[in-house]
Amino acid sequence: MAYPYRHERETRVISAHFGDPEARTLKGWRERGGYAALEKALGMDRDAVIEEVKQSGLRGRGGAGFPTGMKWSFMPKDDGKPHYLLINSDESEPGAFKDRELCRWTPHQLIEGALIAAYAIRAVHVYIYMRGEFFEPAQIVARAIEEAYEAGIAGKNILGSGVDIDVTLHLGAGAYICGEETALMNSLEGRRGQPRIKPPFPAAVGAFGMPTTINNVETVSTVPHIIKNGGAWYRQWGTEKSPGTKLFNVSGHVVRRGNYELPLGFPLKDLIYDVCGGIRDGRKLKAVIPGGSSVPILSADEIDIAMDYESVAAAGSMLGTASVIVMDDRTNIVKQVRRMVEFYAHESCGQCTPCREGTAWLAKILRRIENGQGTEADLDTLLEIGRNMSGTTICVLSDSAAAPVASSIRKFRDDYLALIRRGTRVAVPAAV
Repeated sequence: MAYPYRHERETRVISAHFGDPEARTLKGWRERGGYAALEKALGMDRDAVIEEVKQSGLRGRGGAGFPTGMKWSFMPKDDGKPHYLLINSDESEPGAFKDRELCRWTPHQLIEGALIAAYAIRAVHVYIYMRGEFFEPAQIVARAIEEAYEAGIAGKNILGSGVDIDVTLHLGAGAYICGEETALMNSLEGRRGQPRIKPPFPAAVGAFGMPTTINNVETVSTVPHIIKNGGAWYRQWGTEKSPGTKLFNVSGHVVRRGNYELPLGFPLKDLIYDVCGGIRDGRKLKAVIPGGSSVPILSADEIDIAMDYESVAAAGSMLGTASVIVMDDRTNIVKQVRRMVEFYAHESCGQCTPCREGTAWLAKILRRIENGQGTEADLDTLLEIGRNMSGTTICVLSDSAAAPVASSIRKFRDDYLALIRRGTRVAVPAAV
């Protein structure tokens, strides 16, 4: 089966078997070198596994970009408590669709990486927390887990090593907030999916009150390749501070939307105009969101940047999940921002007042402007509400709603003023 999203400039490490249905099976994965890295890791000291990942420079692919090996090293040693590894597969960020593909095409790559990580941090149980809407990927991963148990790769005495590690697939119930790691833990425990105040941090008091590490699907899927080939091998791609490859999931007004695995530091302009074939229908570029809907928007004259954590931050945005949303010159920026804010207003857990009230007020004012009933004073109000929402809550959902509003007003103020001054009435649906 040909995978539709391919380009000659890709560096396919974790996506090498996308589109290959045989790679989904245990037999097919082993024929492609699968589980050799797990066997190698089980023959290494646990701390040596962590050190190899540290040497690779692998950073968390869930959005924050925190060094993975360092995160693993925070887990206590010889504390006599059961440790847990949680895999965050709750991919719900608008614009993100990379983890879904990893689960769909290479479930054993995910399981192998999770088992290596669990071994390194002394975890006795891996929980794969998957978005409930991922019906097909959930079935594929569930079958892969069954195969791993049947082959002695998961469960008791894995691969004859004397190490016991269980693997459980847990489906969420469709709440975006459960992609936040502490809300994910609450949901896993059967509690309301709301973020926890930190400290204590998960490595000290996590799931079920025990030391816990939470990693993203893409992060652990990369681990087998690092253990098999070495940290130095992985550093041949990317930049000094952002090593390796990354899945870039591109949507919006480009000719070839899809998932592309490229070295970190790849030029954003090349991603849009070469890899993705440029703007569709011969239109001009207007705006780009480089890391999923929760990061500040870039204008068309700001795309001459490298796609790594440091470069995107220097440009005033964030790499995030590298979920690139491209908008052409026909795009109504106010409408798109309003849609994003309504998503966050709907998905707010309501625990923190600035988020609960702020997202609703942002959405209300944006609807009013879009309907041709706004005033110029509304723009200052939107910015003030956003400032009160940023850095004042337990998690960053509130900041995520405020970021696109503030950046859109700064960079596309004329779009707002056109609606305000023209007083054009546009049919806008009621709040969700």
